[in-house]
Amino acid sequence: MLKTKVWVLANLKAKFVAMNPLSHLNRYFYKYRLRFFLGILFVIISNLFGVLPPQIIRYSVDLIAESIQVFKLYEHSGFSDLLFNQFTGYLMLFAGLVLVLSLLKGLFMYFMRQTIIVMSRWIEFDMKNEIYEKYQSLSLGFFRRNSTGDLMARVSEDVGKVRMYVGPAMMYGINLVVLFAFVITVMVRVNPTLTLYVLLPLPILSIGIYYVNNLILQRSTAIQEQLAKLNTFAQETFSGIRVIKSYGLEPAYRADFELELDEFRKRSMNLVKVDALFYPLTLLLIGLSTIITIFIGGIQVSKGLISPGNIAEFVIYVNMLTWPVTSVGWVASIIQQAAASQKRINELLAAKPDIDLEAGQKTTLQGEISFRAVSYTYPDNGIEALKEVSFDLKPGETLGIIGRTGSGKSTLANLLTRLFDPTEGEILVDGVALTTLHPGFYRSQIGFVPQDVFLFSDSIRNNIAFGSLEADESQIAWAAEQAALRSTIERLPDGYDTVLGERGITLSGGQKQRLSIARAILKKPAIYVIDDCLSALDTNTEKEILTNIHRFTSNVTSVIISHRVSSVMEADHILVLDQGAVVEQGAHEELLALNGYYASIFSKQQSEPAAQLPEMD
Repeated sequence: MLKTKVWVLANLKAKFVAMNPLSHLNRYFYKYRLRFFLGILFVIISNLFGVLPPQIIRYSVDLIAESIQVFKLYEHSGFSDLLFNQFTGYLMLFAGLVLVLSLLKGLFMYFMRQTIIVMSRWIEFDMKNEIYEKYQSLSLGFFRRNSTGDLMARVSEDVGKVRMYVGPAMMYGINLVVLFAFVITVMVRVNPTLTLYVLLPLPILSIGIYYVNNLILQRSTAIQEQLAKLNTFAQETFSGIRVIKSYGLEPAYRADFELELDEFRKRSMNLVKVDALFYPLTLLLIGLSTIITIFIGGIQVSKGLISPGNIAEFVIYVNMLTWPVTSVGWVASIIQQAAASQKRINELLAAKPDIDLEAGQKTTLQGEISFRAVSYTYPDNGIEALKEVSFDLKPGETLGIIGRTGSGKSTLANLLTRLFDPTEGEILVDGVALTTLHPGFYRSQIGFVPQDVFLFSDSIRNNIAFGSLEADESQIAWAAEQAALRSTIERLPDGYDTVLGERGITLSGGQKQRLSIARAILKKPAIYVIDDCLSALDTNTEKEILTNIHRFTSNVTSVIISHRVSSVMEADHILVLDQGAVVEQGAHEELLALNGYYASIFSKQQSEPAAQLPEMD
């Protein structure tokens, strides 16, 4: 029974969050509850000081009206100067009180902004950290399904719109409620009938807001979607600028960007048109309230029900409500945009990683690897990349994997580093299922050199030290030497302090591959996985690097993946892959003796220099 209740409550909570995406922010409000409550308190105090000046002005206006009558009675008597001095003294007192109250209101408005707006910045900080941490925990499949521009939009534009909700929109919304409560209470105490007439136009405004809110939500969502597409297009253009320039396609890409930007403009204008309805409608209704105040108030003054000062007081109160009521549309727009953005953020935060990064045992690796009928099918496109691959690798041995493009070599490397898990079969490391090991701790003992080299926009030193953040200068230099890169670095004007461009654009393909190898070498892992990262190197450099790798990995398990026979021929065991299946395996001499697929590749690469040109898997 208890489990059933818990299940029902969990489902109700999930449905509530789905219906109201902004409810996810409640935990942030709770975290900063002290600052939030102080902000509300300052809103109340500032508005309290705000509603008092109109009452003082009422006394001033009534005083002026009464003083005029008195002056007429004592115009030619000796009391006129005394009355005048007394009159001006009261007015100066009232003016001083209004000034002091206005200063106090301004002071507490400052405190209000310093609490609520600063709170919104802290929430923005926490949200960006939460999203970034979520990105780090998600598996590769998620990043294949979502574009970089869309991911960037969620952590920048979407969070920015949510911050506008938890900051300015929340502040002005609370201020509106408090001000309305104070002003209407005072107005009702003065004259309920006049208050009723003054507030008649407001329901019309409420109906208008209710009608337009759905339009704002729909158009805000459309804008965010187009903005994500625009960011993706721009990011891909900047990343591939060399290719675009080499093909002379700048005009074509500029035209495509203009099309995307024009669509963004159209969607933004659709939202602006809706927003534009609020301001003139509000001004019209506030103006109508002012006219009603003067007209109905004048009638009641003639009947002796209220004083002329009450009319001035009501006019000031109506105008005090002008900006808050005007801001209703703006606040409603922000809330709807924030809801659309928070919905996208919630979808991201609800995404489940394929691999739990916190689960599993932390074990120091010995380097024994076994594949037991491992198969893998990509869930996005249904392509079967590996088919029942099996092999055993003892600690300290080197496994070579060779095959043509699309044979599944890189998929095997990704499975070995546990970037995703096999759909069938099992991988054992030191006799233990890989799925039972702690992913982070396991990967920390892997030296992975991917086929698609990625370098950061940082110094060469820091890019190499990425493999071991605490490495000193001598260790970094040693790793660079093992990767046949030291002499190249030392010839640069700034040496190891040379800052690379985005994705290492200032280096050649071969230099980037060697730097990536140095990064893995510096790590001194228990297992090396080198995925076809020698494709951009000439034969002599390849031999030098392989000799170094074989020398310092003689007691370390290594997996070398390549489309070149020269890269794997020294391995203890070689797998030959074709269309995801192992077609041959054995040592180099054994495979040559078979005179099969491997032998034909070896013969072709020996006789055709073109076969050693870079090839991407």
